[in-house]
Amino acid sequence: MSSSDADLLAAAYADADRTIDLRRRLHRQPEIGLQLPRTQATVLEALEGLPLEVSTGRSTSSVVAVLRGARPGPTYLLRGDMDALPVLEDTGLPFSSEVPGAMHACGHDTHVAMLLGSARLLAERRDELAGQVVFMVQPGEEGFHGARYMLEEGLLDVVPEAPVSGAFAIHITASSPSGTVNVRPGPMMAAADQWRIVVRGRGGHASKPHQTADPIPVAAEIVLALQSMVTRRVDVFDPAVVTVAHIDAGTKDNIIPDTAFMEGTIRTLSPQRRADVLAAVERVAVNVAAAHDMTAEFVHVEGYPVTVNDPGVAATVLATTATLLGERAAVESPAPIMGAEDFSYVLERVPGAIAFLGACPPGQDPDTVPDNHSNLVVFDEEPLPAGVALYTQMALQALAG
Repeated sequence: MSSSDADLLAAAYADADRTIDLRRRLHRQPEIGLQLPRTQATVLEALEGLPLEVSTGRSTSSVVAVLRGARPGPTYLLRGDMDALPVLEDTGLPFSSEVPGAMHACGHDTHVAMLLGSARLLAERRDELAGQVVFMVQPGEEGFHGARYMLEEGLLDVVPEAPVSGAFAIHITASSPSGTVNVRPGPMMAAADQWRIVVRGRGGHASKPHQTADPIPVAAEIVLALQSMVTRRVDVFDPAVVTVAHIDAGTKDNIIPDTAFMEGTIRTLSPQRRADVLAAVERVAVNVAAAHDMTAEFVHVEGYPVTVNDPGVAATVLATTATLLGERAAVESPAPIMGAEDFSYVLERVPGAIAFLGACPPGQDPDTVPDNHSNLVVFDEEPLPAGVALYTQMALQALAG
């Protein structure tokens, strides 16, 4: 580790109390969706006094802050998301959510705290920057397309003379050893699409099924056919996940209903596989229903695209992590994660990467610990300064001149 790396890491750990305090304040007051007024106010308060050009979103409660370096150059973006999940926290932490039914169960509070810690370190190092850093603090990552709204409002052109040309984000995870940084080139996270199917039959008395068109066994047949479709028609080297997560039909034990409803998700890692699977789910539903003289209506709700890391940036993340935190901290992920991320919208426009920072609590097994989105998830706070330092170093390297 060079002296500059050691100094940067030391500075991040010297500022750890502020980073952790901000994280805990955000954790106590989680907000969901695109409008997060309390969270936005906390972020703006934390940015006060820094030499930043700060603006807020028109359609959402986003925050964008620009740090201008000492010399002209390109613009590099660092992202932190700040929305929570509709989860009732049951961790017992002393700083647990004070908002019933809302929890930072995906660690976005830590993302904001690390990002703003990096803003402080980079502001102290403006003389080393040839260019600008854009701090993207976004709402609505959890299914609300917050990044897309920010892009539509001109996020990448916030510095008109030097549009954003690279980007980096960190996502925390409880299911990796604490302090590790996990990244891979190419697809890092999946595309996520929601689908809904309504099977329409003809209801009647449950004692006379022959006089009805019962949609329930047809819905069950569609569920099984979808599983066979995936295992028999999808290349294992370009995989897909099709999950039926919700089925609803009927009201009483002696009534055959008119309809059966089901919905679920599709996860894919390439645009072609995404299109193929969407078409196949609709085809299976429509034709299984038709075989029983019924109809099936298919609705597709488009989700996030595949999150694709630029190979060169992913390699830089690994090399930077190894130098900054040690060789054992740098982990090349063997496979993509089938979760989804709306940072994918940014990575469609500029080369960049998202990496996962391990934060498994001490004494816990990463394979069995409550993970992101659990009402029991707890993140180790010790590696947060390491995340601050990694954010900072990625920007310093990109704008070294």
